[in-house]
Amino acid sequence: PRFNMSAAAARRRKQLEKKRAQEAQGDPVLNRLSKLLEGSHEEATAYEGLQLAQSLVRKHVKSGEYANATKLAYDTSLTLLQKGRVSVASQLIAVFIDVLSETHTECTDDWITNLRTLDTTYRKSLDENVKADDSEHKRLGKLHLDILRRALRWSNDMGSIRYGHFALHDLVGEQCWRLSKTASDADDNEEQGSVSAMSLMSDAVTHFVMGEKPETIVEKLKELPAPTDEELQTGRTVPAADRDSLLTRAVLLFISLENIRDGNKLLRAFIEKVETRESSFLTTSYMDKKDGLAPAHCIFCSMLLRICEKETRTGPLFSWLLRSFKAELEMMYKAKEIQTYTTKIGKIYFEIEPPPSMMSMMEKMMGSLGGGGAPAIDPALMQAAMQQVAGGQQ
Repeated sequence: PRFNMSAAAARRRKQLEKKRAQEAQGDPVLNRLSKLLEGSHEEATAYEGLQLAQSLVRKHVKSGEYANATKLAYDTSLTLLQKGRVSVASQLIAVFIDVLSETHTECTDDWITNLRTLDTTYRKSLDENVKADDSEHKRLGKLHLDILRRALRWSNDMGSIRYGHFALHDLVGEQCWRLSKTASDADDNEEQGSVSAMSLMSDAVTHFVMGEKPETIVEKLKELPAPTDEELQTGRTVPAADRDSLLTRAVLLFISLENIRDGNKLLRAFIEKVETRESSFLTTSYMDKKDGLAPAHCIFCSMLLRICEKETRTGPLFSWLLRSFKAELEMMYKAKEIQTYTTKIGKIYFEIEPPPSMMSMMEKMMGSLGGGGAPAIDPALMQAAMQQVAGGQQ
């Protein structure tokens, strides 16, 4: 006997056939995106590709397909950069970093390699397609720095290294240093989005410290001019030379992070490759109050490192050293940050308890360097929980 198919069953059969046909042909939106990326390099085409990619990425995230979301965002961003569409690509890279964070994607060596590739390709494409003296070049450079900092925060939250992955600290530091070359001290107005050269150089050195790169710091300091006669005089009203101030900032941070090894590496390399005056002369001058010369930063750093290698009972010597160098420390850029470092050093090495207000400032300062500390939740467990929620909503 022949059975007649009900109307509902017939509709269902047609729906299944249509779905199979679509699956055989692939996702039409993805197909359209692929054709766009294979086609011309026009900005209108790139922008349409951006919109399609953003839509697909969000679709994957909503359905719990996190690996597909991150891969699509990365691959499309890289392709747009290779086609010279830096401005359009920057928007998708920002989405890519957001998705890494939102989906609690673990910070692995593969993702770090991919981020390095994006950084290299971004800078190459920017230099090749936008004139260096164009305001757009500067805008996209600043945007790239912001994206790298967001990636660093993700690596802190979803990685195994406190304050963020060393490689990303290195990328952030390098970009800060690049931008410092086209900035001036007159640009220091963060509310208006402008940052001074000294601010950027200080940030660069800070990130090189966090990335444990003393050799890189020395190479950067070699680029800076030697101190002027005015910068070497005692009782002056101007700060020390940039290279000396940055050396001290870096050594203080190394010590506050309990990394005396790299602090010593930095100082030895600085004395060997950067400082032109004899160490014996500088040491004698440091103790001489009548020679008219300000105490040398490299001697202060050397004495501080030696004291911190001793026992806690050398605390009084540490306090004396800070007093002898107080005028120099107070003239350094963002002196409160410097005070935070010296306070932490006093607590760690000499059991000198800071006031409660300073403790709070210390914790906030150290947390801001990368994002706060090691992740509290395992990325894989968080992703599994999120995918279960996404699956239940479909």
